[in-house]
Amino acid sequence: MWVAAVQLNSTPEVEDNVARARAFIQEAAGRGAQLVALPEHFAYLGPEDRDPPSAQPLEGPLVAEFRELARRLEIFLLLGSFPELAAPGERPFNTSVLLSPQGQMLASYRKLHLFDVDLPGGATYQESHFIQPGTEVVVTPLPGTPFTAGLAICYDLRFPELFRALSARGADLLLVPSAFTLATGRDHWEVLLRARAIENLAYVVAPAQWGQHSPGRRSYGRSLIVDPWGLVLAQAPDGEGVIYARLDFQRLQRLRRELPCLTHCRLK
Repeated sequence: MWVAAVQLNSTPEVEDNVARARAFIQEAAGRGAQLVALPEHFAYLGPEDRDPPSAQPLEGPLVAEFRELARRLEIFLLLGSFPELAAPGERPFNTSVLLSPQGQMLASYRKLHLFDVDLPGGATYQESHFIQPGTEVVVTPLPGTPFTAGLAICYDLRFPELFRALSARGADLLLVPSAFTLATGRDHWEVLLRARAIENLAYVVAPAQWGQHSPGRRSYGRSLIVDPWGLVLAQAPDGEGVIYARLDFQRLQRLRRELPCLTHCRLK
């Protein structure tokens, strides 16, 4: 199966972000990608953490637009994340949505681990002030393919127990849309993604945000597609664009058979 990871430089301009995302999705589908993945906060990344203009319900116009696009292009489409309004007066969730080639919603995942940190150099992030955490581990088969996808978002990457829970539920393709900070991304991004692939003998597709989004908000980029042996199949350079890789299910099966560490786990 051919997959594509879209790297974006989303800004406070929602319509422009959505238009660029749509164009990259169409480009990837035109080049044969069967699954196309967008990064975290693909529709808006700006200074308004409270009540951002991209916040809406799962049944809102944002998801509806991309459901139609997935159906028309006949692709699996990962909407990296957006603020999901679930109940009046409550903080939204940071939610990722996976769509089928028929435009159906295969799964939605609400980010479990929220980014509350004070980084070296003075940058402070308090995601929990504006977002409420999810509670569920989410996997879904990809109909018509041999793969089962496990969903995670950005900061989740630092919690290997989540990824082991995904693989224990059958995931062999880990989707990790992100907006990793520049400060942490330079040292940790590739190392963590390759580790999660190796530990779980799974493919990892990690579309990322890149560049300056608004004053004080900058992402590392370098979107990655990693194979179950930890080999980097594709990496994005700086800038917006799309990377591609072919996922070989027979190779995954062979590696899991030759190194059956998932069956040797003693801690449940």
